[in-house]
Formats: sequence, structure tokens, C-alpha cells
Amino acid sequence: MRTILAFGDSNTWGLIPGTKERFPWEKRWTGILQNKCGAVRIIEEGLCGRTTVFEDAERSGRNGSTALPLILESQSPLDAAVVMLGTNDCKRIYSASADEIGNGIEICLDEIQKYIPANSILLISPILLGEDIWKADKDPEFDKRSVEICSRIKDVYKRIAEKRKIAFLSASDHVSADSLDSEHMNEEGHRILASVVYDKLRETKMI
Repeated sequence: MRTILAFGDSNTWGLIPGTKERFPWEKRWTGILQNKCGAVRIIEEGLCGRTTVFEDAERSGRNGSTALPLILESQSPLDAAVVMLGTNDCKRIYSASADEIGNGIEICLDEIQKYIPANSILLISPILLGEDIWKADKDPEFDKRSVEICSRIKDVYKRIAEKRKIAFLSASDHVSADSLDSEHMNEEGHRILASVVYDKLRETKMI
């Protein structure tokens, strides 16, 4: 059986917009993708607050680059990987530019490529943050600059994917954050993302 690692943050974990609850497996994009793929096994590795390389002072284990070596070793052998990170890197506390976030995702890709060849990796740039994400009733960990930085990640990741000769997909071309929290996909968003990821994996012959 082929195995695909899905590595991401709360939009891979499946957080329900405006809550701290989680969509059930069959409604998360990873679960829907699993059903579409049949015999292919999707290994879901989503975590709320996960970044590419930044440490969260209040929540341990959020640095994706340091989590990856253990995950990759424990889940080995793997046939492919889907990576969607970058949203949390836009938080004001990190003060990161889009290029710095790109540097972070490259460090993650370096770890992944120790186990998986470039032609079996799909890099996904995340959905955009809503214009009002920074408001007190949403997520004040972000600010207006976060919204701008998030909008630049797509072009940075696309260049990285082209340079590394890995597959690329822009989630924001297909899915938007739910207006309830301006940060997370709703149930329909999970369905749409699962469908476009499935099509991309077929197109690139990863499944």
C-alpha cells in the first residue's frame, strides 16, 4: 500500500471555524482524500499553531522543522508528502517576511527530501487570511501586516517549487477562509481542497 504524509497546521488538523473543535475524519480534507484514493493510505499530521521553523513561546512542539525528523522516521517508509504550512508564520510575534517564511519551508523540505524524492512532494501555499483576522473577536495574534504577508506566500512557494522541481498547488486559488474566524476552512472548503489535491496527485502520478 502506498503511503502519503499530509503535514500541516490547523487547516490540516481540521479545526472548525470559530471553535476549538475538530471536524470528524470523514469531513476533513485528509479524510475525504483518503476515501478518494482508496488503497492509498493518507497519514494525517496536522497541528494547530504549527509553523515552518518558529518556536511558540506558549505552546511547545509547534516548530515544523524540528517535528519532521521524528515524524518522517516513525512513519517511514513513505511514498509521497503533501505539505501546507505558512499561515502561523504570519503572526505578528514572528515579524517574518514572505521570503523568510519561504526560507522556513525550504528547511522543512530539506528534511522531507531525506526520505522522499522531489517528484513525490506536493507543496501547497495556504489559504489567505481574512482582512479582519486581527480583530479581538477573531485572532489578534495576527495584524494587518499578517494579511499582507500571507498574500505573498503563494508567489514565494511557487518559485521554491519550481527551483526544487516539486509539485505546487495554491490553496487560495480554490478555497477561502470562513468569515466566522477569517482563518480556517469550513466544511465546503475541506471538500474542495480534497478534490483539487486529489487531482494534483493524479496529475503528478503520486497516486
